[in-house]
Amino acid sequence: MIVESPAKATKIQKFLGDEYKVLASYGHVRDLPPKNGSVRPDESFAMDWELLPRARERMRELKAAAAAADRVVLATDPDREGEAISWHVLQELE
Repeated sequence: MIVESPAKATKIQKFLGDEYKVLASYGHVRDLPPKNGSVRPDESFAMDWELLPRARERMRELKAAAAAADRVVLATDPDREGEAISWHVLQELE
């Protein structure tokens, strides 16, 4: 299971026990590069996302854990920010 914060990961891990592994993404993992051309209006507003430098090592860890898992559950907050975080994590895991 992937959640947003380490505190949530620790708390949820206590509820789920050792049968599950709960990891944190530490929030956002991708962003638009700070340059013109990251959003392309002429291409249905396609966007060029990049992995944040601070998230590179964490995503390597999440990818390794996901590869070893039978199932991955994205359990970020049920709001727009949480949805965005889950979408970006999923895109990076694929």
